[in-house]
Amino acid sequence: MAYGAYFVYLLASGKHGTLYVGVTNDLLRRVHEHKLKLVGGFTKRYGVDRLVYYEPFDDPASAIAREKQLKRWRRDWKVRLIEKDNPDWSDLSLTLSG
Repeated sequence: MAYGAYFVYLLASGKHGTLYVGVTNDLLRRVHEHKLKLVGGFTKRYGVDRLVYYEPFDDPASAIAREKQLKRWRRDWKVRLIEKDNPDWSDLSLTLSG
């Protein structure tokens, strides 16, 4: 895993499924919370718990700015971003280690 103090991440409900963009300072913990449905709201309601993309950042301001940018992106732009590095939409949380 690329290290940084903060992460912007994209979760999906499945390949080409519902997408969610988030930011965290602990990617492993946050994805685990999504998988266990401990995070109420959108991700719990739509079963969005597959980590399909993430970017590390050294500071919170940069991470939050990128999160806001990605949230404004059209869906097809997000899909291209995911498929550039993860064409099969594999669950990247399975490759993370803590």
